[in-house]
Amino acid sequence: MDFSTLKDFIKRYDFSFFLLSIVIFFFGVINLYSATHASISTSHASLYKVQIGWYLLSLVVGFAISFIQPKTYFRFAWLIYGLNVLLLLLVLFVGDTGMGAKRWLVLGPVRVQPSELMKLSVIFILARFYKKYHSEGMTGIKELIFPAILAFIPALLIIVEPDLGTGLLVLLVFFTIAFYRKLKWKTLGVLAIAGVLSGALMYEFALKDYQKRRIKTFLNPSADARGSGYNAIQSKIAIGSGKFWGKGFKNSSQASLNYLPENHTDFVFSIFNEEHGFFGAILTIGLYLFLFFRFVKLASSVSRVFDSIVVIGIMSIFFWHTFINMSMVMGLMPVVGLPLPLMSYGGSSLLTFGICIGVATSISNARNMF
Repeated sequence: MDFSTLKDFIKRYDFSFFLLSIVIFFFGVINLYSATHASISTSHASLYKVQIGWYLLSLVVGFAISFIQPKTYFRFAWLIYGLNVLLLLLVLFVGDTGMGAKRWLVLGPVRVQPSELMKLSVIFILARFYKKYHSEGMTGIKELIFPAILAFIPALLIIVEPDLGTGLLVLLVFFTIAFYRKLKWKTLGVLAIAGVLSGALMYEFALKDYQKRRIKTFLNPSADARGSGYNAIQSKIAIGSGKFWGKGFKNSSQASLNYLPENHTDFVFSIFNEEHGFFGAILTIGLYLFLFFRFVKLASSVSRVFDSIVVIGIMSIFFWHTFINMSMVMGLMPVVGLPLPLMSYGGSSLLTFGICIGVATSISNARNMF
């Protein structure tokens, strides 16, 4: 590749999604190091190194995917969806159990969480459906039945693991795409009523006792301050003690004294707030908002229905993860165990976010490179 070719490639290639993800990840890995450096566990103290390894892998995979033409996603949508449903079924029978849940498949030295990749699979299959069968006009109840089935099958398989947070996120992705496809007002009303009724039935008959306790804890954390309400209370203490500027790097008492469990996964934003305060939180939220804006701008600029739906679906993955995690650590929502994109520790989630960035970039590149 000569200089002029390289210059033309740099001019045509959309680096914006990768650059934003790198900045957010940099904040996240520095925060992860700070949250775990004082851990008495050697494995916990080196988690940031594992996180860097996973992110480098996600960058390589995402960059490779960015050169795939979007029509390939359309062509293989059913195959990707079917394979992921099969993997979810395998998890229920031969999956590896950890922390009371069966969510992983063990492939040699690597543990893979199929529910993470299912989010993108659902987006591809829904985008294909709407492009092929309902690309124009308002969406009514009848047009929602089949795509709803496509989303509810994997969502239920994930909830059974049990992984309520990821299962609900798959449904939120479905509702976001359905809303984007211009739902009729009557349909919105029916969905709202159905959501309330199904939520009540799920609470009564489907949720396990610990999941019900999380909801009760959200409503009144102080009722069991030393038990189920402990994490929520300690999280709010961490956020509040950061004030405006924060306590400074590696000065989180909640992390160093291990007052806040899972500070490297679900509650990384609490530690970040304690150390960098309101100023750091606003800066981080601003980065996420800019990322969401880039997704929305891309979705509005592409000419193909399939591409725009895929981009909105990917945006919804990042948005709902961010919104729910931040709301959860601030006590505005029950604890459901969803990671903060690119900041929480987790190999499968990082790989999924990297793949999502790669897919969005490939759709953007299709306008100038393919």
